[in-house]
Amino acid sequence: MLVIIVAGLWISYFEPADQALKFRLYNLHESLGVVVFFLALARIVYRRMHPPPPLPPDTPPLIQLCAHVTHVALYALLLLMPVIGFLATNAWGFPLSLFGVLPLPSPIGKDEALAQWLSLFHWCGAIAIILLIGGHLGGVVYHTFVRRDGLLKRMT
Repeated sequence: MLVIIVAGLWISYFEPADQALKFRLYNLHESLGVVVFFLALARIVYRRMHPPPPLPPDTPPLIQLCAHVTHVALYALLLLMPVIGFLATNAWGFPLSLFGVLPLPSPIGKDEALAQWLSLFHWCGAIAIILLIGGHLGGVVYHTFVRRDGLLKRMT
């Protein structure tokens, strides 16, 4: 995810003048997005088959709700973002080739009005993922250093 986020920010805010580098960054960002989509699907299947242990019994209900909402939102965005990005790429009129090797079919044709909306949704989703990851890491800090409830140990 870190590489995807950095490449996405680089493309969006520090657009490289070198076109070859720009296209390599786009391809890396898009290809890793496809990989994340399938890894997220596999993780969801695994999690359904192997549910995590319950939170410590003294965890406040609000913290439990925040943890649940954060996890659901992260999984939803890990599935939606690659799809929206893929459709935006197609709507801008660019084909997607997985790591420059495997061409993926374009389900929609060039449509710049749709591309602008999809790109906006993709940008909003990126901001949401960054905030959710920050919140998730904040939860780690909270459980490790404030509550000291050993929550991280249950993940091993």
